[in-house]
Amino acid sequence: MIYFDNAATGGRKPEQVLSAVNASLRVCANPGRSGHKLSLVCASNVQKCRDTLDHFFNGYGYDRVVFTKNCTEALNLAIFGTLKKGDHVVTTCMEHNSVLRPLEFLKKAGVIEYDVCPLSNGNITPESVRSLLRKNTRMVIITTASNVTGAIPPIKKIRAALPKDVLLLCDGAQGAGHINIDMLDASLDFLTVAGHKGIMGIQGSGALLFSERVDIQPLTYGGTGSMSLSLDMPDFYPDGLEAGTLAYPAIVSLLEGTHYVTVRLEQIAHRLTALTKYLINGLSAFNTYEIFSKPNACGIVAFRHSSIQSEYIADTLSSRHNIAVRGGLHCAPLMHEALGTLDGGLVRVSFSHFNTENEIDRLLLALKEIGNR
Repeated sequence: MIYFDNAATGGRKPEQVLSAVNASLRVCANPGRSGHKLSLVCASNVQKCRDTLDHFFNGYGYDRVVFTKNCTEALNLAIFGTLKKGDHVVTTCMEHNSVLRPLEFLKKAGVIEYDVCPLSNGNITPESVRSLLRKNTRMVIITTASNVTGAIPPIKKIRAALPKDVLLLCDGAQGAGHINIDMLDASLDFLTVAGHKGIMGIQGSGALLFSERVDIQPLTYGGTGSMSLSLDMPDFYPDGLEAGTLAYPAIVSLLEGTHYVTVRLEQIAHRLTALTKYLINGLSAFNTYEIFSKPNACGIVAFRHSSIQSEYIADTLSSRHNIAVRGGLHCAPLMHEALGTLDGGLVRVSFSHFNTENEIDRLLLALKEIGNR
């Protein structure tokens, strides 16, 4: 199958990632829970991954790198573990439901209020975000890249438009591994990472990185391998936020995936921009398809047919042409509302740098056939 659904999960992994996971499944122990040699080796690899992620994103120290099973868990930890009653939040219409649903829950529970920043010429502007701030605004939450269109908000300029006391949480699900994210340079307080997408790890890998300005309360309680005499969670990071056995195979995949991307980040971004441009140019020749993306480093192209539902197109591509894409609303309802695509959604093609122009040509032929029916 031609795999064009990398924005959901990366379909192909580098060989070093596969080798590391295979080795971890053959021989592994519980990192940080025992003192024998094998446990210590595993704990050392976990520490290497913390150090590597901290360096890759220019974070605030390895102790402020917490492993999660995905980006959604990281976002829940940042949101529920930080916000308090009476807080106000500004977010954007670009956000995924992993941001919107926690905020909506807290709003309905009477804990917070939040406002949603609209699009301006297809993106989010610093001025629009700043206009929604209140005296009690505690946090601004914004994605590093839209999972629908691939649009990349100007994060550093948005941070500069905010008061210093307002926390900035960035959802790195689509941006991490595709664009340069420098936490210190952009003064980000939180960055959430999906390890199984641009970072080239496997499903079950994710992370939350956060600044010294943040004090996060745990959502999960249990064993940590430290302070075992106490019935309270450890009062230091990362232990205080990592109850239970760590997903060691997922963590080593994240380690090797980050190593892989570190030396290829610019090359990958250039390749994905070229692939999205190639598809957009090809689609432009069809007068029945409307395109919602510009060439981008996240490898995403979204479009719709003038009369055929996006999910039908995605199903037909899979069943008749052996091509994997995604159709629908992509868990981002406010973005579709802003784009005017709530009725029918969009077809999303999302590339890996492993994809080729020949595969895109086959997609274009299939779309021509489907669109002419």
